[in-house]
Amino acid sequence: MDDALKTALIAKLTALADDELVLAHRNAEWTGHAPILEEDIALANLAQDELGHATLWYELRAALDGSDPDRVVYFRDASAYRNVPLVELPKGDWALTMLRQFLFDAYEWVLLERLEGSAYAPIAEASAKMRREERFHLQHARAWVERLGLGTEESHRRMQEALGVLWPHTEALFTPLAGDAQLVAAGFAPDVSVLKTPWLALVEPHLKASGLRVPGFQRTPYGRTRHTEHLEALLEELQAVARLEPDTAIW
Repeated sequence: MDDALKTALIAKLTALADDELVLAHRNAEWTGHAPILEEDIALANLAQDELGHATLWYELRAALDGSDPDRVVYFRDASAYRNVPLVELPKGDWALTMLRQFLFDAYEWVLLERLEGSAYAPIAEASAKMRREERFHLQHARAWVERLGLGTEESHRRMQEALGVLWPHTEALFTPLAGDAQLVAAGFAPDVSVLKTPWLALVEPHLKASGLRVPGFQRTPYGRTRHTEHLEALLEELQAVARLEPDTAIW
């Protein structure tokens, strides 16, 4: 593997890990606050799965560059994170949380399907493992989108408002990183821009069947290299204890 391809692969693995880590943190914020006990447990388990997925991606990066996953997580500033802004937005209400989960899980579903065929064996193996777990995540979120979209007038209103907030941020899911073309040429990863069509085929019919009006796409100034103000606040909380004791070997 030449240096340019290795650099592109490290950037991709970092982005995949950062997505999972940040979303796990947002979902963990519901612990003890979900609307019913069963969902409190379910979402905590889901956040734990996402954290496990983040760990897998960070470990694959570590195998390439020798980085310490703990230091990558706890000692990078917001500007060095490569997650999509969709996952860093505040958790909002239950409607926003469940809708975000559905939109992101649908993206992961189509992405991991293609990553299972990666010519880079560690990615293919990790993706196959994750996709088995993502099946439950996607089913869980789909059920809540339908339940709230077709529920009461209030739940429908909240879902429609959440869709208006989240939809513009989905565009970043399908925007390639700078080195992605090299990964596509090597067969290591798919062109994320072509994932939008199968994602829409999965997402739009369910949103409409749930009584929701799908907005038109709008570009935001945010992306994987330009974050909202919410990421910095999230990282301040996530990293606070580790930065108090920067010489601790393991967190």
